[in-house]
Amino acid sequence: MKKQGIFSGIILIGFGLYFLSEQLHFPFLHSLQSWPTLLMIVGLALLGQAYYAKEYQQIFAGTILFGFGLHFHFLQYVKVWPNDIGMLLFIIAIGMLLHAQKTKSGFIHGLFFLLLSCSLLFYNRINQWFNFVESGISALWKFWPVGLIIAGIYLLFIKKR
Repeated sequence: MKKQGIFSGIILIGFGLYFLSEQLHFPFLHSLQSWPTLLMIVGLALLGQAYYAKEYQQIFAGTILFGFGLHFHFLQYVKVWPNDIGMLLFIIAIGMLLHAQKTKSGFIHGLFFLLLSCSLLFYNRINQWFNFVESGISALWKFWPVGLIIAGIYLLFIKKR
């Protein structure tokens, strides 16, 4: 890292605020006094280093650490937050896409992970949709001879030569 001051500064400020809030027993910050917060602090420090020192290789790691920390906080406090591999792959995809935005490489990999994570996150809805389409197609398939009849009527009576 070329400019160590950015990373070190954010780490020191973040950890200082974390431990100060523990010492002063702020009740409104009690929910943030856990290990996911430490992940978020390190992730923010890496993202700060990546964007301000233009060391874009740190974007992926920073996004992963910050995203996983945020994910584990949301699991505790947001009841509808998904707790499956799709969410973790989504965070990885975001990291890859942010990295690709600055380095101009790896976009296809990020897009692949994004599609994979969305398919895992929305598997039940996608499955219901395919069941609906399948039942609709099977209902139409019963009546394919009607299509033949309509085509025959068209050729005999409607299409004039």
